[in-house]
Amino acid sequence: MEDRQNSLRQRSRRAVQAELVELAQGLFVERGYESTTVDDIAAAAGMSKRTVFRYFATKEELVLGKYDLLSDELLRRLRERPLGEPLWTSLRRMFDGVVAYFADNAHASRAAAMERVVTSTPALHAAYLHRVSRMQAEVAALACARAKSADDVGPVAVVGAAFACLAAARAAQASTGRSIELLLDEAMDAVAGLRRERRAPQGHHER
Repeated sequence: MEDRQNSLRQRSRRAVQAELVELAQGLFVERGYESTTVDDIAAAAGMSKRTVFRYFATKEELVLGKYDLLSDELLRRLRERPLGEPLWTSLRRMFDGVVAYFADNAHASRAAAMERVVTSTPALHAAYLHRVSRMQAEVAALACARAKSADDVGPVAVVGAAFACLAAARAAQASTGRSIELLLDEAMDAVAGLRRERRAPQGHHER
């Protein structure tokens, strides 16, 4: 019973954090990161500044907190995949939530604006790179655990390739406006094709 209550409290906390992140991002895009204060965010959320700090210790955390939330979501989705499923397939399905988010033009536009905020602020950019690296490492650790191969470099490399495909699809979406779902499928199919070619018997040629 206690574990269930703790789980409910954790979900409630995550929901509030997600709401605060969305509000903060809107203000950062509208007013700029430096010009937006925690008081502004608290007012938009109908909270006191002190309450906001219960969920995020700093303004920087409000920018980067979404990556912690995303990491939790990716790990949850990967855990829900069948254990016997090929890792590449599990990783593609793990990204379904990300695809759904970026398929919404408003969300994609907001994310692009926030990426400009982050990359133009050196401290934020460094912290962002650290969060993304940590997120990928957590997914790789789970992939290894599911494969029961803690010392195998394979799952780690496969996870790295999957994240690279997601980044490539996101960049292509931003520049072309094409469907991120199709772009991600194309990217992951291309990598899968290279793997199949490498595994083909040497000397084999199609006729």
